[in-house]
Amino acid sequence: MKKPSLDRLRIAKQDIVTFFASQPTRLFQYADLRRFVSDERDFWRLTDSTTVQDFIDFLVENTRMQTVRIDFPHRPMIRYTWGEVSTYELVLSWHPSSYLSHYTAVYLHDLTEQIPKTLYLNVEQSRKGSFSNSLTQSGIDAAFKRPMRKSKAVAQFRNFEICLLGSMGVGNLGVVESSGPDGEGIRLTNVERTLIDITVRPGYAGGVFEVLKTFRNAKGKVSINRLVAMLKRLNYIYPYHQAIGYYLERAGVYDEASLGLLRKHEMNYDFYLAHGMKDPEYSREWRLFFPKGL
Repeated sequence: MKKPSLDRLRIAKQDIVTFFASQPTRLFQYADLRRFVSDERDFWRLTDSTTVQDFIDFLVENTRMQTVRIDFPHRPMIRYTWGEVSTYELVLSWHPSSYLSHYTAVYLHDLTEQIPKTLYLNVEQSRKGSFSNSLTQSGIDAAFKRPMRKSKAVAQFRNFEICLLGSMGVGNLGVVESSGPDGEGIRLTNVERTLIDITVRPGYAGGVFEVLKTFRNAKGKVSINRLVAMLKRLNYIYPYHQAIGYYLERAGVYDEASLGLLRKHEMNYDFYLAHGMKDPEYSREWRLFFPKGL
């Protein structure tokens, strides 16, 4: 027996299609569709028994609406799209403040010839208190002997591995609005913030050799003054200025004035370019251990 709600939906189909075609976005969440059913129920002459799920099922079976699911380990992400929507737009709808970072930002800023297969999506967490007084050489040594911790919030989607990151809360410092490859609106870290992020977590950017190439390719696109000011605002416990200074010098394309902005900072500790290095070499100038051959 046919449900009366289905008949009403069929009668209202053209009005529903016109409604969605006129929306400023093609990407919707369940709450959006629930609101549409509530607001437009009378105009579409839907029965009182028509549920949101009835509405969704009808849309998916009879219109351009698609259900998209990204299976993150602890909570799946379900969205509804009117036609095709880019992967970047989809993942950025995970959270209102989410943004693209690390190797994804490197690629979108055209700083690499590689086409990364992992997409990095960042959502800031609440920032804890400062622990700058607890830094010791033995603590640094112990921390960087271990492998870099990596997010386990990973999902396969389309041709990407989506990696969900939770960075420290800094008020989306250095996050900008831009356009993606298909002209879609996206949010991502600017060049300065991107260079800092991949210095801190080279494992999210193809490793230190790829990070060095990125610094080299950033010449003419980065302001070292802005980068240093941003690094100060980020207020990391570890002396990442030593690693950034090393990358700038090793890139071989930055002038002495740029290097001087990093050299003038105190270098009170030996530091490491990456976690878990075996038999690294050492730069006395930057007090920095780095992989052989870099």
